[in-house]
Amino acid sequence: MHARILLFSFLALSTLSIGLFAQPKEMQWTSLFNGKDLSGWKQFNGKAKYEVQNGAVVGTTVLGEPNSFLATEEIFGDFILELEFKIEAGTNSGIQFRSESKPDYKNGKVYGYQFEIDPSPRKWTGGIYDESRREWLYPLEYNPEAKNAFKQNEWNQVRIEAIGNTMRTFVNGISAAHLVDDATSKGFIALQVHSVNKDQTEGKHIWWRNIRIQTKNLRPTPSDGIFVFNTLVNNLSEQEKLNGYALLWDGKTTNGWRGAYKEKFPEKGWQIKDGILSVLKSAGAESQNGGDLVSTDEYGAFDLQFQFKLTEGANSGVKYFVTEKENNKGSAIGLEYQVLDDEKHPDAKLGAAGNRTLGSLYDLIPSTKVKAAQRKIGEWNFGRVVVYPDNRVEHWLNGYKVVEYVRSSPIYQVLVARSKFAQWQDFGMAEKGRILLQDHGDEVSFRSIKIKIVK
Repeated sequence: MHARILLFSFLALSTLSIGLFAQPKEMQWTSLFNGKDLSGWKQFNGKAKYEVQNGAVVGTTVLGEPNSFLATEEIFGDFILELEFKIEAGTNSGIQFRSESKPDYKNGKVYGYQFEIDPSPRKWTGGIYDESRREWLYPLEYNPEAKNAFKQNEWNQVRIEAIGNTMRTFVNGISAAHLVDDATSKGFIALQVHSVNKDQTEGKHIWWRNIRIQTKNLRPTPSDGIFVFNTLVNNLSEQEKLNGYALLWDGKTTNGWRGAYKEKFPEKGWQIKDGILSVLKSAGAESQNGGDLVSTDEYGAFDLQFQFKLTEGANSGVKYFVTEKENNKGSAIGLEYQVLDDEKHPDAKLGAAGNRTLGSLYDLIPSTKVKAAQRKIGEWNFGRVVVYPDNRVEHWLNGYKVVEYVRSSPIYQVLVARSKFAQWQDFGMAEKGRILLQDHGDEVSFRSIKIKIVK
């Protein structure tokens, strides 16, 4: 009898112990808002109205006030944040994270990562914006499947994971953005009430509730296949590897590249330094100094990403489907993503309708002019060329799709017939070709060149 009692007691204690040890998994959440008042929060910048109603923080827009932010007094580094929000149509909002306000930076303006709340027809809720710094990092054009996750006039669930250099967002359980970036490792969390001007209606409301955070024993959501925007130099994240990307340039050597129409990498005209591959300025004609570089491998359908930086007045290009069969005296022949200083280089005024400007399909299709996609000369740009198996092609510039066309389509054939490439039979129609970085005699730098085979 005593043995049975002891056994039952042991089992009961064991069960209790297991329960106690299992509890922390559910008890790691810490509430950031007590549902009653704004204790633990402070307001920055604008004077929009924040108050507590029915267990929710309510933000109200005020005419003439700049963006307002209700921020946590506590600073957070790695975390998982969850909350719910609801927003009236006709305004815009966001959730700042790893954000700061310093007197010596734009007179104390709040800056840092922002989970976008965007009820407009653009549908970018869940994208990541860099407030008062670099602007858009992850617009939802990178992940259009997430555009319909937001529900107007309903409570929406938010999850933000910031672990190391990786930041991911979720809207109503749907994966929205995946950013790898190291600009800021910690900061406060803040609820934004956007500014309104005289043409907009003031008194619009945003509600937030059930705001909670984890900072220990973090367990990120399992990997998924959405696009990863990675700003780290010559770096591939684990998710990018799973998505099928590989570095096309290793950031250190000449491996995988050679001169166009040559067997080896050029002995002059190009420089590899500090993880940057640069074509050097020369007084020679196009491709007459170091000459173009081409990848040693050929590609058919692919997703190519690259960062590039222009110097004042510079001209270059990234070409694809380069076969070298033409044995051209100048630059090797291929479809070209134009890399150009539109303001200072005369080529921007040539061609037709701006089809020789930055991001264009050179001499064929002009790029869509998106002001937010423009970067100052000397800053790094993010270029992307996607070629699908059905011959659809896209050019991207700093998160915006600026060119879209179909190889072999009647429109494409007409454009070629009217261009400088009409002399080349079946121009741009090779099944496979090399990737090319152009030497146009101007200093232009490249880095973070990566590629994925598209199937």
